[in-house]
Amino acid sequence: MTSLNKKTTKIAFLGLGVMGYPMAGHLKKAGYHVTVYNRTNSKSINWVNEYGGSLGKTPAEAATGADVVMACVGNDDDLRAVCLGPDGAFNAMSDGSKFVDHTTVSSAVTHELYEIAKTQGVAFIDAPVSGGQAGAENGALSIMCGGDQAVYDWVEPVISVYSKLCRRIGPNGAGQLTKMCNQIAIAGLVQGLSEALHFADHAGLDGASVIEVISQGAAGSWQMTNRYKTMLEDHFEHGFAVDWMRKDLDICLKTADENGASLPVTAIVDQFYKDVQNMGGGRWDTSSLFKRLQKVKTS
Repeated sequence: MTSLNKKTTKIAFLGLGVMGYPMAGHLKKAGYHVTVYNRTNSKSINWVNEYGGSLGKTPAEAATGADVVMACVGNDDDLRAVCLGPDGAFNAMSDGSKFVDHTTVSSAVTHELYEIAKTQGVAFIDAPVSGGQAGAENGALSIMCGGDQAVYDWVEPVISVYSKLCRRIGPNGAGQLTKMCNQIAIAGLVQGLSEALHFADHAGLDGASVIEVISQGAAGSWQMTNRYKTMLEDHFEHGFAVDWMRKDLDICLKTADENGASLPVTAIVDQFYKDVQNMGGGRWDTSSLFKRLQKVKTS
């Protein structure tokens, strides 16, 4: 593992949403010099007021002089926007610097930016995360990475500041493909949990008691442990939004069309999430699949 001098290693962090804001905070608290950028500048100001560090008014300004630039933005277009063009980070990054992308995006844009970065002497690691807002706040994210081994070895100590597990899965794009596996698995799990609670309700069982028992056996999962209470309480104004999950599942389904994988359950659950959006739940947590079933029950 590379030994970095935290006092001299300069980091830029682009994107201060519910994930990026605490992730950048962990880096500052760990002793790194951190410069942040966010499209809405007020968030950067709030972050600097809370943690210290510096802010850049553009991605290029934030990335100037940085050894590592990290991004956690919304989608493919957002990532291109912070990387490319005269105000993009790539334009200001020096030869030998590293770019770490924590955004969940398509493997196509990952390959595209990897190649562009390479022509400019910049190394690129795709490093999507899992663990949600709580994982980011607690510094306990699971991070799946793709890219060159030597580059990964260099940036891994930085990423480890806010992760409980960080692994290089393979070459460029492997991190994003692994994140697709993660989202595919979650889609089926949440639907299964929703149906189990829905069935318990129809059977006249106490949902909490049912979960207390089955969560300790083979049916147990993170979703069951962390979401059943809010599901039973009809509370969904938290967590990972349905809109973002549909964005991720669209990437999964398109990639499956390209590589020949069959994702029948994922395709069905994606349409169930569309139903939730039509209910006005685009910003609800993904566990709102249960609310969709309850609506079916009462309609």
